[in-house]
Order: sequence, then C-alpha cells, then structure tokens
Amino acid sequence: MDLLDFEAQSLYFEDKLPSEVSELLGAAADTYGHERAEHNLLRAYFLEPDHLTVLVALYRYYYYQHRYGDAILVAERAMYVTARRLELRCSWQHLTLQSLGAGIIKSMTLTRFYLMALKGAGYLKLRMGETQSGLARLEKVEELDSDDRMNVRTLVQIARDELRRQELDVYPNVVSI
Repeated sequence: MDLLDFEAQSLYFEDKLPSEVSELLGAAADTYGHERAEHNLLRAYFLEPDHLTVLVALYRYYYYQHRYGDAILVAERAMYVTARRLELRCSWQHLTLQSLGAGIIKSMTLTRFYLMALKGAGYLKLRMGETQSGLARLEKVEELDSDDRMNVRTLVQIARDELRRQELDVYPNVVSI
C-alpha cells in the first residue's frame, strides 16, 4: 500500500471548526508557555472531543511540554476517533492490510493519519523508556507500510538496538552471536 497516494482527498484540518473552538485554539497559541494555553486547549477539547484539529493541537502542546504520558493519551484518542471514522473493527494490535482495506477505501488520508498517530505513540513510549511497548507500535506501522513512506524503519532499529543493550545490561556475561 502506498501511503502517499491520497490525491484530492480532504485532510483532517480542513474539517470546519465552530468559531468558539477556533478562537480557543488561537488563544492557546497566543498564550503558549502559560497555564492558560492548556486551559484553552482543554476547553476546546471538551467542546469538540472528536475533532482531529483539536486533538492534534492538544497532542503537540503536551509533546512540546515533554508531557509524554498526556501526549500518548491524546494520540490514543485520535486513533480511536479515526478508527471509528474509518470503520476499523479491531485494535491496532490486530490490524492487517486486509482489515485496513476498508479504511483505505473510505479515506487514505485518515488511514495515514491513524498510522501517524500510532507511530507517534510508539515514539513517545520509546522516549518514556517503555521500549517494548514502543517497538510493538512501531513494528505494526512497519508491517502495514512496506514501502516505509512513514520513515519508521529507523525508529524500529533504534528500539531493537535498545532492547539488545538492555538485555546485555541484565545478562552481561552472555555472548551475543
């Protein structure tokens, strides 16, 4: 599947936002670095909990604040919302190219968004030291993106190398072949 094949499809940020929510996102950008920014983002989320623009803004806020646990929660919410819109009937752990097919037919851009959220969650798990959990997410993206359009292979290799290093730290006298 070519994840760059999404010509003439709408993108998540083209979905109309109510003016109040749009104003809250603008206010959050204007007050970034202050407690008020998060308040504005959370209020926008409470008004539009299924709007991907709101979820992306909240994710980015938490990511840049190094609040990775919160960012993962938002990434998982974005995946849930996107899966529902794509009519995916299984969790990310059980996705196959075949099960992803219905989503691809509905919207390649939303399918790509879903996989980007999964990749982001995997990366955050790595940053939090949860290597095995992060690797599982990244390997799923790698499995579904055989052409590596999402540039996940390097992260997968980094995670695998880290797991090997951790094993050597636990069992220092074991020789790896």
